[in-house]
Amino acid sequence: MVGSSLAALEPRPRLVDWSILACVLVEAVTGLVSLGAGAVAQWPLFWVHRIVGLTLFVLLFFKLRRVKPRLRRGRWDRATPLSVLTAVVALAALATGVAWVLGVDADLAFWTLLNVHIGLGLLLVPLVVLHLRARYRPVRRVDFEGRRTALQYGALLVGGALVARSQELVNRVAGTEGERRRFTGSKPVDGEGFPVTSWVADDPDPVDLDAWRLRVDGLVESPLTLSDETLDTRDQRRALLDCTSGWYTVEDWRGVSLGTVLDEAGVDGGARWVTVHSVTGYRWSFPLTEARGFLLATHVGGERLSHGHGFPLRLVAPQRRGFQWVKWVTRIELRRGRDTSQYLATLVSGVT
Repeated sequence: MVGSSLAALEPRPRLVDWSILACVLVEAVTGLVSLGAGAVAQWPLFWVHRIVGLTLFVLLFFKLRRVKPRLRRGRWDRATPLSVLTAVVALAALATGVAWVLGVDADLAFWTLLNVHIGLGLLLVPLVVLHLRARYRPVRRVDFEGRRTALQYGALLVGGALVARSQELVNRVAGTEGERRRFTGSKPVDGEGFPVTSWVADDPDPVDLDAWRLRVDGLVESPLTLSDETLDTRDQRRALLDCTSGWYTVEDWRGVSLGTVLDEAGVDGGARWVTVHSVTGYRWSFPLTEARGFLLATHVGGERLSHGHGFPLRLVAPQRRGFQWVKWVTRIELRRGRDTSQYLATLVSGVT
C-alpha cells in the first residue's frame, strides 16, 4: 500500500536528479537572501525555503531508494564516493535545518546549529553540480510531459507545506524552544544584555573618543564633522535586533536620528542612497527614504555602548538584520546609487 503510493508520487529518474539540483539552487538563493530579510512582510521567503527543503528531502529519498541496490551489489565507480559525500552533506543540511526549526541548538566552537546549516547548504551547491556532471544525463521531454508529472510535483510541494505547518504544531504542543523563534528562525535572548557579535574579522582597537569624528559628506550641501560632544543624543527608540547567528533581542536605544543629521547637512536633490561606514572599512547602503528613519545610537538600555556593541556610535536599522546595523560608525555618505563595493568590503574589512 505504502510502496504503491510512493511509486505513484515518484517522478521519472532523470527528472528526480535535475529536480534535486533545482531545489538545492532555490534553497541556496532563498537562504542567502533571507540573511538580509528582517521585515515581517518578508516571511514568505522563509516559507519557500522550508517547503522546498522538505520537498528536497523526499526527492533524496527517491534517489537513494533507486541507487541502494546498486551500492549493495558493490557496483562502485570513481564517481561513487562523490555521490555518497553529496548525499551525506544534503541529509546533514536538511537535518540541521529541521532541528533548528524544532528548537534544537548546539554551539560548535564559534558556530551555532544555524551556522552549521548555512555552511552545509553552501557546500551542497558545488557538490550537487559536480555529481550531476559525473552522472550527466540530459532531461528529455518525455520525462516531464503529461498531467501526472504536474500532479506529482504539486503533491510534493503541498506535502512539504503541510509538514512545515506540522512542525509549528509540534513546537506549540510540546512547548519546544522552536515556538519562541521569529519567522526568521532566530531565538530570543534571555537575561541581561545580548551577545557581542561582529562581522568576520571586524575587531578594531577601542576607539579614542577624543580623536573620533563623524563625517557627513557626499551629495550634501554642507559637509559636517561632528564630535561626540556635538551630537544631540536625545532621540529614543525601541527596536528589535535580529542577528543572522540565530538570536534576537528587543532593546531601548538612545542617540540621534539619522534623518536629523541628514537635514543638518542638507541633502542634495540627486541623492538616493546613504552609505554608513565603520572604522574597520565595513559599510552598508540603504535607500535614503528608509535611512531617514534610522537611529545613530550612543546608548542601549540606558547605558553607554560598550566597545563590543559599537562604541561610540552604531546604526540602529529597524526591519534590517544585525549585520546591517553598522558598528563603530565614522562616516555617513550620500550617493546617487548603492555602493556596490560594500560587498567587497565585507570580505576585506577588519583585515586591511
